[in-house]
Amino acid sequence: MEKNQYELCIKVLKRFDKAGVLKDVILIGSWCIPFYKEYFAGIKYISTIKTRDVDFLIPNPRGIRANVNIPELLKDLGFIIGYRGAKGYIKLEHPDLVVEFLSPEKGKGTDRPIPLPKLGVNAVALRFLSLLTDNVIKAKVEDFEVLLPHPANFALHKLIIFQRRLKEDKAIKDRNAAVEILKALITKGEAVTIKHVFNSMLPKWQKKVIKGLQEAKEREIILILQNAGK
Repeated sequence: MEKNQYELCIKVLKRFDKAGVLKDVILIGSWCIPFYKEYFAGIKYISTIKTRDVDFLIPNPRGIRANVNIPELLKDLGFIIGYRGAKGYIKLEHPDLVVEFLSPEKGKGTDRPIPLPKLGVNAVALRFLSLLTDNVIKAKVEDFEVLLPHPANFALHKLIIFQRRLKEDKAIKDRNAAVEILKALITKGEAVTIKHVFNSMLPKWQKKVIKGLQEAKEREIILILQNAGK
């Protein structure tokens, strides 16, 4: 992780905190990894990352309490509005970081952006994101707190989505990050937590997790999950 990336991410989070945005969003994606460091204090844990993407999950788009124009809020930091795809998905782009908003896909799903008028942006609806809203923790970052998915939810989610990656290098990076976190949780004595999260998942999601671990040849973790209901 580049120092300027980390410092810029902290500036974004600070502004979101001051504007009340952090109350309505969960930080997801690979930027969770460095902020899990405190959770895994005293345990061998690799917290370095290299990605421009800073993803924020909006669990309840209609329940947003903050009222702030995010593009304007971040404009003087060098962020400009960009668009992804033909549907007009908004992302905020900077040479060092890209900020994007996501929301869990519901029902049959939609290929249109979810408007977030109170924030001046929109969100992409994606599958599997509900797994990241079920169990969250608060991470202390400098003088404020950020909501993150519990590491168990984060890791199992990564084991699903890495299989959907088009670029092999990114897929392997996601898979390795997931395995690293699961091993840290086991070392921390939280195998039961991993099993609980796995049990809560849909059977077809469970199969994807097992398939991902089989590809990684992580037999020990597979055995833990296969005994999840016992």
